[in-house]
Amino acid sequence: MRITGGSLKGRIIEMPQSSMAIRPAMDKMRESLFSILSPYLTGKSFLDMFSGSGTIALEAVSHGATDVSLCEMDRRKAKVILKNVAMAEEVGVRVKCHFMATELFLKRAKERWDFIFLDPPFPYRFRKELLETISEKNLLKENGQVLIHFPREDMLPDTIGNLEKVDAREYGRSTVFFYKTKKKDNATLDKDTHSDKIE
Repeated sequence: MRITGGSLKGRIIEMPQSSMAIRPAMDKMRESLFSILSPYLTGKSFLDMFSGSGTIALEAVSHGATDVSLCEMDRRKAKVILKNVAMAEEVGVRVKCHFMATELFLKRAKERWDFIFLDPPFPYRFRKELLETISEKNLLKENGQVLIHFPREDMLPDTIGNLEKVDAREYGRSTVFFYKTKKKDNATLDKDTHSDKIE
């Protein structure tokens, strides 16, 4: 597998050998997603969840993200992941690697990110709960986005907590939803401002 674009384009990514199946994000999907995100990634923070091999984190680095983290629960993949992400240091970025369950990582998270990418295994059934945690803990920075990759036959709500779907892309039998934090409407802003003055 190779990085599809940016400063590290063409670099080979090693795939972990593990008893747990690896389902890498499709090359076409990665290339398409990062062509969408690339104009907005320079200098931004990026979190790659269910990382597998570190591929998405490295694509983010290659397209200009400078504060990049990944999370993967299978520690048997750690050696290969650490070897892969070492190439990010060539462009001055150190990828922060966390080896724990995604659910636990999100619950403990103290940081906020510009972009969060979720690529759980297709049988995974707690996607909505992950998005609810991101919403409840306010893990997105202003104007940030959450992307989640899942089977096309499944479905997620357009609104989850304070997140609302702003885009959707189909890739074969899979789909990627894009969520952003909902903006307060003018009426709500006026009401909040008025209430502050009364107090």
